Amino acid sequence: MKLIFRILLLLINLISCVSGTFVVNVTQTYYQAEENHNITLEWTFTTKPHTSSKSLFIYCNLFVENKHFVVFYLHEGVEVSESQDQQFSGRVQFDKNVLREGRIRLELSRLRTEDSGLYLCKVGTDDGWGSDSCRLSVTAALDPADTTDQLSVKNQSVK
Repeated sequence: MKLIFRILLLLINLISCVSGTFVVNVTQTYYQAEENHNITLEWTFTTKPHTSSKSLFIYCNLFVENKHFVVFYLHEGVEVSESQDQQFSGRVQFDKNVLREGRIRLELSRLRTEDSGLYLCKVGTDDGWGSDSCRLSVTAALDPADTTDQLSVKNQSVK
């Protein structure tokens, strides 16, 4: 299954080199969040009134070091959840309502530190192909007990 997606990525890259009128942009290039919080990643793409969601292809990945993970996959307007990597299962919500406006919104819930990395979203329609990326940095949540201990140490040093 992963080999098929790698071949698709290669084809998308080759096609995107040829087409020039279709544009994909990320709305924010860097996101920072804390573990266990939620975040919404968003991209925009060129859309025309005649564009059908059935011709829409969206493939979003997380790249960390030499590995990639499928975050979201939409094929001909239909979400293909079985292609999603296990670490994102049940944690990615896709907002279908904004597609007609040329926007992709993915909400990642219950963030983990291993969600940190480069998120690349490739989009294709009948009008062309394009991609853009953003970085997400997820920091570990402070343990409430650690915060309490730090405050008591600080208060003792003040006395």
